[in-house]
Amino acid sequence: MISNYIQPDLIKISEVLELKKYYPYYKRTIVWYSNLTVCKQVDNIDHVYDMTRLKAMYRYLSCEGECYYIKYKENGNWKLIGDISLYHGKIAIVIAKEWQNKHLGRKCVQGILERAKCIGYEQVEAEIYPFNIQSKKMFLSVGFVYSSKDKYVYNIERCFSTKQRSALLSGV
Repeated sequence: MISNYIQPDLIKISEVLELKKYYPYYKRTIVWYSNLTVCKQVDNIDHVYDMTRLKAMYRYLSCEGECYYIKYKENGNWKLIGDISLYHGKIAIVIAKEWQNKHLGRKCVQGILERAKCIGYEQVEAEIYPFNIQSKKMFLSVGFVYSSKDKYVYNIERCFSTKQRSALLSGV
């Protein structure tokens, strides 16, 4: 939860891509975090998540910021394919291995940057490990710049008035 802001239940990215407010659905999400490659990309660890670690991670992200599932519509059916969070001025994203390299993460990051702009962030950070070339390319393609070891930043241009920002946040 971000102080003084109500997290929207849904952020529509496109006709086939949405961000759905986090709710406990560990049966599906444990699949993403049971892939060793994904765990290495995201946390630089050489083991997969267990249920305790998964629940703790989601509890932290949803309490300290806004956490969303990434929903993708394929052949008329919606599927959860990852998650994205905005917390303490940082973005974290996980895309299930089979959905990577389809530019879906890029679109989701652009969507969450719009949310960060509405909230009033001036800058957002992403931590990307040196070996994670595909994440580096993706974050650089949306405008992040290298800042320091493992850290990339995106400077948000203020383009909304306070009144416009309030209208966007309230859904008016």
